[in-house]
Amino acid sequence: MRGEKTKDDFQAVDDVSFTVEQGESIGLMGLNGSGKSTLLTLINGTMKPDEGRVLTRGRIAGLIATSAGFHPQLSGRENVFLNAAVFGLTEEETKDRFDDIAEFANIGKHMESAVGNYSSGMSSRLGFAIAINVDCDIFLADELLAVGDRPFKRKCIEKMEEVRDSGRTLFYVSHAAGSVRKMCNRVLILEEGRLVFDGDVDEGIEYLQYDSDGDDDEREDEELGADI
Repeated sequence: MRGEKTKDDFQAVDDVSFTVEQGESIGLMGLNGSGKSTLLTLINGTMKPDEGRVLTRGRIAGLIATSAGFHPQLSGRENVFLNAAVFGLTEEETKDRFDDIAEFANIGKHMESAVGNYSSGMSSRLGFAIAINVDCDIFLADELLAVGDRPFKRKCIEKMEEVRDSGRTLFYVSHAAGSVRKMCNRVLILEEGRLVFDGDVDEGIEYLQYDSDGDDDEREDEELGADI
């Protein structure tokens, strides 16, 4: 009533346009707040753009947020079936893959506990274990290695390599130059919601000047399971 401003409009992703061919491995990079996670949710279909359109083909799976799609009051086992159904798996398909999911997640007796009591690492383990066992055409991974111990990170990298080598399209969000080099053949860089680079991996990393950051190099080694 006093004419004061009550809200701000913020374009998390602004005028971004690109085309990805089947089987490409895309490293999505940029500083925190640049719009990477928002872009993945648009590709995933969780969010709809206010303008423009996102065209995808085939089934999409992946991990774009720890605990995404989990019901906190249900057990890990129950959430496996719930989350798998969201990805389009039937109950029988989930039963067939349950042992593989449980083995990869490796959370033991906690599979029967409520997910609301899980640590972020346990939720990340279970979420990735479900997503990686879904037959998909596009796999999205939003900094999935940011949480978890070193052996789990190594397992994730190995599984991601299997996804890439299978001919599926991969979107991989990471701040670690080493793992992007290992996983991807193309880099997209966002700055304040705008696409500022689309091209060669090494050129993209040089654009971001990530190679000059010693702390980042150490994090890359840990993510890749290198002996240090």
